[in-house]
Amino acid sequence: MQSVLKQAYDVISKPRINVDGITIHSPEEFEGMRRAGRLAAEILDNVAPMIEVGVTTAALDKAVEDMVNDAGAKSATIGYRGYQHATCISINHVVCHGIPSDKKLREGDILNIDVTVILDGWFGDNSRMYVAGKRSRKAERLIDVTHTALMLGIDQVKPGNTFGDIGAAIQTYAEAQRCSVVRDFCGHGLGRVFHSAPNVLHYGRWGTGPVLEEGMFFTIEPMLNLGRPETKILADDWTAVTRDKSLSAQFEHSVGVTSDGVEIFTLSPAGKFHPTWD
Repeated sequence: MQSVLKQAYDVISKPRINVDGITIHSPEEFEGMRRAGRLAAEILDNVAPMIEVGVTTAALDKAVEDMVNDAGAKSATIGYRGYQHATCISINHVVCHGIPSDKKLREGDILNIDVTVILDGWFGDNSRMYVAGKRSRKAERLIDVTHTALMLGIDQVKPGNTFGDIGAAIQTYAEAQRCSVVRDFCGHGLGRVFHSAPNVLHYGRWGTGPVLEEGMFFTIEPMLNLGRPETKILADDWTAVTRDKSLSAQFEHSVGVTSDGVEIFTLSPAGKFHPTWD
């Protein structure tokens, strides 16, 4: 009898995989994502005062690694495919996956810091923009447009809409603001794994792609350029840069589809998600 009950429990508690290969989580599993997402956001809140001209990205990475460990969590990126850092830090024309180093921040540098933590088996993935010193007008505009594009994409997250709706909302707005959307990288499913289905494109056509269902967990993380969208990977096999050396910006939230909309797991507890909010 015990084994029969256990089998029944396993069937009930095991996440469902839909026809598109996307995991559908139970309402109870939202709590794990809330804790992991909040921790990632709190860490990025605590990094904000450290962003100063002259600080190295290696020092920022070390601070993040210490905060992850102090929280009793693990870094998802240390050891991932050979990567050895707790953050990706992407400066100016670096689109994503910038490697921390002894390079010092200079006046006016814009940078994206991307952190993924594992807390009690759940992955919290979050990135946001920062500015060292005084920001230029063009950098401020790019950051503002990128943040708005992210939030417009998130506005499309509700049961019955499609992943194409998310991409179309981002692309329509970004291109109307004379920015380009990077197509070489995308958001992704997550939960008890770092990367899973679906690929969340930041461009697309309305009404296309898999239909959103309650219980889906994924990231939305648009990368926008002031110039053209093309990127290239540097010799380190990680760092992606704009081919035309134009400025690039990115924001990322981890979200879950609820019965009537969306829950953002990585909201900044201190309201520091956007660096141009004075």
